[in-house]
Amino acid sequence: MTPVLTDQEFALFQRFIFDSAGITLPASKKALVTGRLSKRLRHYQLQTYSEYFRLLHSGHHPTELQTAIDLLTTNETYFFRESKHFEFLRHQALAARGRTTMFRVWSAASSSGEEAYSIAMVLADSLGTETPWEVVGSDISTRVLKGATKAHYPMERARNIPIDYLRRFCLRGTQEYQGTLLIERGLRQKVHFRQLNLNAPLPPLGLFDIVFLRNVMIYFNDDTKREVVARVIAAIKPGGHFLIGHSESLNDITRSVQTLAPSIYRKNP
Repeated sequence: MTPVLTDQEFALFQRFIFDSAGITLPASKKALVTGRLSKRLRHYQLQTYSEYFRLLHSGHHPTELQTAIDLLTTNETYFFRESKHFEFLRHQALAARGRTTMFRVWSAASSSGEEAYSIAMVLADSLGTETPWEVVGSDISTRVLKGATKAHYPMERARNIPIDYLRRFCLRGTQEYQGTLLIERGLRQKVHFRQLNLNAPLPPLGLFDIVFLRNVMIYFNDDTKREVVARVIAAIKPGGHFLIGHSESLNDITRSVQTLAPSIYRKNP
């Protein structure tokens, strides 16, 4: 029988994930927290969520902190989500074709990697070998990044990949891998993943032509949004572009960008 997560215990984990990742968990997420953390109670043979919270902060299981963060961060994505953003990416890449400096794109909340590989497919198609390019994917969750690095997905995830890209950049699994796809090696080598917490000072990343930070800020309060957006914009080249989710907005968050279209911004030169 799954232990009951009391309101007081839920408040402890709300504070924990806010302090760790800047994510605000509303009361509606109480069932999600119960389900995701109950397996850790069983693993350690604990009776209450308060015991698990004390274990997290005891210092005796340092890797468990990352495990809890992985479980409490939502990771939902799919290939070519919000197609207009990829049309915009293609336009920008074609405009950069032939330049000698590297065209760089950051998938700042890449989850299991579908967004980063979608970006890479567009860049490989648009820039080819004429212009150097790379994609950086980052996420706070080490669990999803392991899957992203493997680049091995169920075939049903491929429904939004254009047929031409599916043929060029994906390998269909056979025998025991039937029903899956693998991103081909050449494309994988152009995508680099690393663990980053956007709610903390960022390591040196260099500057990017375009940053995707989509469907993440909905989990942040306004103060956290301002801090995260400031960090991300600092990593965008002057005149570069910042893409967010269609349900999100930078109104009252920053004055460092100009709105080009809903969810598409240009950093001030």
